[in-house]
Amino acid sequence: MIRVLLVQQLDNKSFKEKRKITLAEVSKQTGISRATLTRIANTPGYACTTETINALCKYFECEPGELLQYIPDEEEEEEEKEEEQSQDS
Repeated sequence: MIRVLLVQQLDNKSFKEKRKITLAEVSKQTGISRATLTRIANTPGYACTTETINALCKYFECEPGELLQYIPDEEEEEEEKEEEQSQDS
């Protein structure tokens, strides 16, 4: 699963600028609807477009790797463990 680190980026920007930044402000500056930003912030694994990722990276002045985090699915982790065990045998 890919997780968008929107809340962390909001916190970082708020800290740097020494003021609270709201989703409404991000929405106004990026053109991304507030509803979409709320879904991104509150729904782990929310699938957003590359256009949205681009707008957020531009707004937060960050690279995609600072905005996105890969979280392995439990199923993938189990398969990897099974493969490692079979290779060890």
